[in-house]
Amino acid sequence: MTIASQKMSLAEYLNFDDGTDTWYELENGELVAMPPESDRNQRIASLLFAFFLNQGISSYRLRIGTEIVVSSLRATTRFPDLIVLSEELATALEGANRSTITLDMPPPLLVVEVVSPGQEKRDYRYKRSEYGARGIAEYWIVDPMQQKVTVLEWVEGLYEEKVFQGDSAIASPLFGILNLTTAQILQ
Repeated sequence: MTIASQKMSLAEYLNFDDGTDTWYELENGELVAMPPESDRNQRIASLLFAFFLNQGISSYRLRIGTEIVVSSLRATTRFPDLIVLSEELATALEGANRSTITLDMPPPLLVVEVVSPGQEKRDYRYKRSEYGARGIAEYWIVDPMQQKVTVLEWVEGLYEEKVFQGDSAIASPLFGILNLTTAQILQ
């Protein structure tokens, strides 16, 4: 649901506080209230957080609830379900008073979106182009409704995708063949 009738700049959005606990994304300059995450989406993001921890990625490089600015022309921000940061990006965020990855920071290594009912177009289409334009090397779309994980790798200006279902091991361009399957993620 769009809240503001006037378009906001990124600076106005980053300084916006309506005194509530409501989370907002900025879409093309418009303030959009985010519905609370479903329990299933939170469980999936938590499982992946724990998985990457067990793979040796330090906790300071894993984020849930961190925002990323994906466009400045028509100011847009997103809250991926999970983000894996590079060392350089983790350093850039260190001490920030808001957990927001701005355009002057390096892109994350990986973003993960868990598809919610009715949000398929946002995750498969809009975020795909936004994350690509931001130069994010790897983007996972975890889709509980279609029982699949789509792994997108940024190659020469476009995302190439591989779809994983059932008990086949997920192959990550950044992390290699993982001891993780779609069935385990969606259990």
